[in-house]
Amino acid sequence: MFDEEALKEKVSRVCEMKNILLEHLYHKPAIDREELYKTLLEYRDMVAPYVCDVSKYLHDSMKEGKRILLEGQLGSLKDPDHGIYPMVTSSSTLAAYGAIGAGIPPYEIKQITTVVKAYSSAVGAGAFVSEIFDEEADELRKRGGDHGEFGATTGRPRRMGWFDAVASRYGCRIQGATEVALTVLDVLGYLDEIPVCTGYDLNGTVTKEFPTTVELEKAKPVLTTLPGWKCDIRGIKKYEDLPENCRRYIEFIEKEIETPITMVSNGPGRDEIIYRK
Repeated sequence: MFDEEALKEKVSRVCEMKNILLEHLYHKPAIDREELYKTLLEYRDMVAPYVCDVSKYLHDSMKEGKRILLEGQLGSLKDPDHGIYPMVTSSSTLAAYGAIGAGIPPYEIKQITTVVKAYSSAVGAGAFVSEIFDEEADELRKRGGDHGEFGATTGRPRRMGWFDAVASRYGCRIQGATEVALTVLDVLGYLDEIPVCTGYDLNGTVTKEFPTTVELEKAKPVLTTLPGWKCDIRGIKKYEDLPENCRRYIEFIEKEIETPITMVSNGPGRDEIIYRK
């Protein structure tokens, strides 16, 4: 039930508080209350057709044999229970939590696609075993992502590193991944050799198991170096048409993370995805 008077009162209170900040702290024009209220009503009308009992809608859809796609946020290591605490988020980032959020039975989730970059990047502080620095990191950062590896909102440079098979295998395991989509592979085409972190050195002992946060902060990367393919792979549509060293890199990662790589992206476009048979 929409309470128009209650919404007006809330808008008035929010504007009052915001305008104090705008006037005295930011020296910006005050918010027009009527204009804000009008905008909120427009948003209400846009959203209204989609408001329903979501769990029942999905339940009925499954009975009709329809397919449902759930999308998760952030990555495995940001999970508050299984991630790198305390550098985690406030709610679970694992696929299993999708059933709770959507209101469907957990046994209905039968296919879990985990998205993994062909190299590593990170935002903010925290342990990052395969991290690289200086010119090496700058070059990968400049070439990475869609328009470079920089924060979408802040523009802050992301931390860069080589592919971490230890962390990725752990992430796939706790997600229950049935397949992996390997992204931004085209970025690595400039390298003569490509290091991959295949183990962690903990006080002289090498492990392939992902450790607790306390140990993780002491870990040093054990690197395996693979030959690069030294060419641009953008535009290639078939897996067998990729350079041999590129295919070797994919297959090496696949073996290390113990999860089949079924999709490979070689560009930022929606159509720049190679499907492996």
